Amino acid sequence: MKKLSMLFLIAMHISCSKTDSSETVSSTGTVDITAVVKSKYFNSAVVSTSGSSIVIKSNGLPEHKTPYWGEGNALYEDFPTGYHANVNTSMSAQNYTMTITAKPSISTTHEETTLGAIGLALNGVPIYNDREGGNVALDALTITTFDYSGAHPGPGKDYHYHTTGRYTTTDDANLVGFLRDGFPIYGRKDKDGSYPSNLDAYGGHTGVTADFSEAIYHYHASNVNYLNTGYYILKAGAYYGAKGTFTQ
Repeated sequence: MKKLSMLFLIAMHISCSKTDSSETVSSTGTVDITAVVKSKYFNSAVVSTSGSSIVIKSNGLPEHKTPYWGEGNALYEDFPTGYHANVNTSMSAQNYTMTITAKPSISTTHEETTLGAIGLALNGVPIYNDREGGNVALDALTITTFDYSGAHPGPGKDYHYHTTGRYTTTDDANLVGFLRDGFPIYGRKDKDGSYPSNLDAYGGHTGVTADFSEAIYHYHASNVNYLNTGYYILKAGAYYGAKGTFTQ
């Protein structure tokens, strides 16, 4: 990994950029995700439908503990030992809207995920990929600004997850949320408790899950201990399907 100066690394900590672009799904899948989306998203997220699309709105604030709530808040907890806040020391409510297709399908072209939100966790907190500002890979120093959920705020006080963590998924098969292409993302394990061995280049495979009795393509968090930090990347690389819109 290329060594950077401390000042440059600090700058990287605050530069998780926001993106906002869309792409039309060219085909229609066979599995309708609407019922699962409506039943699984927390009350802090508002789910509605519009034609063949699902619209999810949230303020992006977690319902769980994090040091980024600030001392004195009932949901405050300290950082993991040796970890600390980044230069963005607090988080604030946002105005997120993610629109996804109700029947996601494979895309003819697989667009790379970019900086900013690539999906929404079930509590309405954005999911980010494995990159930081400047489109560089997360490094060990940046990870020392994570809380127990593998999250931190960006320069807009926009709290977001990069990795698995205590309040989303650890070593389990939990449903984490949905990515912008409409496909669900799960923890490191399959519903039978095993680690999937047949994941494709996009980090997923097709099969039944605890939430879908009909086989559906779904992502899994990486099963690689990232930089030996104890954190596991939620999603890297390209989307399997065509992404919907994300605004804030």
